[in-house]
Amino acid sequence: MAAKALTKAQLVTKLAGELKMTKVTVSQFLDQLNYLAVAETKKSGQFTLPGFGKLVKSNRKARMGRNPQTGAAIKIPAKTVVKFRVAKACKEAIIPPKK
Repeated sequence: MAAKALTKAQLVTKLAGELKMTKVTVSQFLDQLNYLAVAETKKSGQFTLPGFGKLVKSNRKARMGRNPQTGAAIKIPAKTVVKFRVAKACKEAIIPPKK
């Protein structure tokens, strides 16, 4: 069974303890980082957090799909999506490469 993900409160508490900062300061930092990531991705199309990964705005083409209930063909319109690409260093730290 997989462990539960950290909540924001748990993350703030853990970071505040490790960095010897107040919970308020850490919470404000996380909020500002989130705001900056959204604003930069919206403006320039990408936001990089070195060593962790990159948010990338991408355009998805229109395509044909199927309604899973009826099996009828439907047209799925083009849309803009946000993708997250994990940095190589982060990926290798979590899942070491096979030798």
